Amino acid sequence: MKLIEGAPIAELVYRECLVSFEELKAAGFLPGLAVVLVGDDPASKAYVASKDRKCRELGMHSVKIEKPENSTQEELLAVIDELNADEAIHGILVQMPLPRHLDEEEIIRRIDPGKDVDGLHPVNLGKLAMDDSSGFAPCTPSGCQRMLIESGIDTVGKHVVIVGRSLLVGKSLALLMMGKGKGANATVTVAHSRTKDLPSLTRQADILVAAIGIPRFIGPEHVKDGAVVIDVGINRIDDANSRGGTRLVGDVDFDRVAGKCEAITPVPGGVGRMTIAMLMANTIRACRQKAGL
Repeated sequence: MKLIEGAPIAELVYRECLVSFEELKAAGFLPGLAVVLVGDDPASKAYVASKDRKCRELGMHSVKIEKPENSTQEELLAVIDELNADEAIHGILVQMPLPRHLDEEEIIRRIDPGKDVDGLHPVNLGKLAMDDSSGFAPCTPSGCQRMLIESGIDTVGKHVVIVGRSLLVGKSLALLMMGKGKGANATVTVAHSRTKDLPSLTRQADILVAAIGIPRFIGPEHVKDGAVVIDVGINRIDDANSRGGTRLVGDVDFDRVAGKCEAITPVPGGVGRMTIAMLMANTIRACRQKAGL
């Protein structure tokens, strides 16, 4: 069983980012990322802090905007408009989920597609569906694909089953894996909570992606011998033996599944590391496009 760890692959992406960053710096451009956080969700605050820290480590211009939980739709749209107009900002990310009273779809649509480094604007999703590389693919699916590529896992003609149909992961990853080029050309099935007899379907997968948001949902009965398993889930569960009384687990029951796999990603230390790396890569590419390089 091969463990596909995110850290070394993320470092490879960061090295590529630094090369591109130096080219942009020499041409007089500094990539800038703005992350907008609404409310006080601890997980969201931790993600935003990690993104801000990595930006600064790479030498990029970083803006972190924190708004209170009771912010109105109009106030948040005004923030997006300001960032769209700011020449120093090349990438805009609004941390999801937003408080329930806010319309996420309207906010995503308000972001300039050329600055939508989270890849969720309809223009970028359309480009993804059309295999148009000028758009931005969502960061987590891009990270999953990059992990497969760098791990030498052949995807051509393989059956990929994705458990989870969110736009952020499931639907977008399906488009990536069905596309052409490296890490693609696969036959893709998307399953979800309403899928009947899910284990019989997932056992057909050469590559199984778990993105359903339920702790340790995927067990050995879902996985065929020799499959590759990519675990996108990040769930915090109670654990009296851990410091703080909780620990992170994925959507895959790792201890029971790993022995059946050709390769598997851990949680933590797997896909999560790649999400931020691909966000940095998208931001630098957005700057390159703006600079015409």
